[in-house]
Amino acid sequence: MPPRTTVFVAALVVGLLHGYIGLRLLPDMPVSFAIKALAVAWLALSWPLIPAGLLARRLDQPWSDALTWVGMLAMGFFSSLLILTLAREVVLLVSAMAGWHPAWLLPGTAAAVPVLALLVTLVGLFNARRLAQVVEVEVPIAGLPDSLHDFTIVQISDIHVGPTIKRAYLERIVARVNGLAPDAIAITGDLVDGTVRELSRHTAPLGNLKARHGTYFVTGNHEYYVGAEPWITELRGLGLRVLMNEHVVIGEEEEALVLAGVTDFSAHRFDESHRSDPARALHGAPAVVAARVLLAHQPRTAPAASTAGFDLQLSGHTHGGQFWPWNLFVPMQQPYTAGLNRHEAMWVYVSRGTGYWGPPKRFGAPSEITKLRLVRK
Repeated sequence: MPPRTTVFVAALVVGLLHGYIGLRLLPDMPVSFAIKALAVAWLALSWPLIPAGLLARRLDQPWSDALTWVGMLAMGFFSSLLILTLAREVVLLVSAMAGWHPAWLLPGTAAAVPVLALLVTLVGLFNARRLAQVVEVEVPIAGLPDSLHDFTIVQISDIHVGPTIKRAYLERIVARVNGLAPDAIAITGDLVDGTVRELSRHTAPLGNLKARHGTYFVTGNHEYYVGAEPWITELRGLGLRVLMNEHVVIGEEEEALVLAGVTDFSAHRFDESHRSDPARALHGAPAVVAARVLLAHQPRTAPAASTAGFDLQLSGHTHGGQFWPWNLFVPMQQPYTAGLNRHEAMWVYVSRGTGYWGPPKRFGAPSEITKLRLVRK
């Protein structure tokens, strides 16, 4: 389907869903005609605001960011409104089947839907904009030597610096990460949603990250949407080590830690030379080491990473679903949604992300800065 046709179909579907919400809720709402008219006006306005918010980057500042904010807030509210409207349909269906028809059911549930949707949107906004909490995780590694016991890797992921996430937001993350005094820092992709020209001023705080053995970055799919190569150059200029299917060795001989990184799982669709390859990332690594850790943006790299012989894979991408109920759909694309998981003999840790994408909304999937500690099994 051509891109313009896809956009048209998507816009039509969104419009029809707005109409569906209005038709199912407004006739039953116990409010005045004036309030119903305002609700109709909002639904009519919300429909174009959502695609406008997604396309606002094409405008000049400050209109671009302002329109993105309004459009993304509208998208977040619409999402909850739609889900709760569908939930109301289920309640009404069950009540009809049970022969239960209290007088308050239709007006009460119709009024509850927008109130709850607004509450969820506001709570989600607060959760998205506050500083991500530190999540501490122990990862047991068999035979880990004393020199690597308690080795800490602080992982941040999916920050999505862009129209609604700017320098001040990132500065708070950097300060929190540095306060954890990590041995190494891992940034597992989807750092930006914009070009170097647009965002270099806002990503500059990354140059202040401090870790005993350095800061490492791997590309996510969003880097390829906006130009991966310029961002790779920019981040290297800030002192970050960008791992492109390659590794570094921390320590010596059999007590060494191999820290590797691969390009995004889908990178070859944008540049064949960037095809993700966990096995290649280990080329030239010592045959006998204490542990092998892979940074890979998407959890679905896990089968190839396990086959290559890694002990631990650190990923992001999923946002933990970001807000309910979309977390229920993540397993349709990714083998793991969040937290520490076991894939064959390898551990996979999936961060819920340190920022957010699209609607400034997190509900049921809090953001995180992850402090992983390697411990002897």
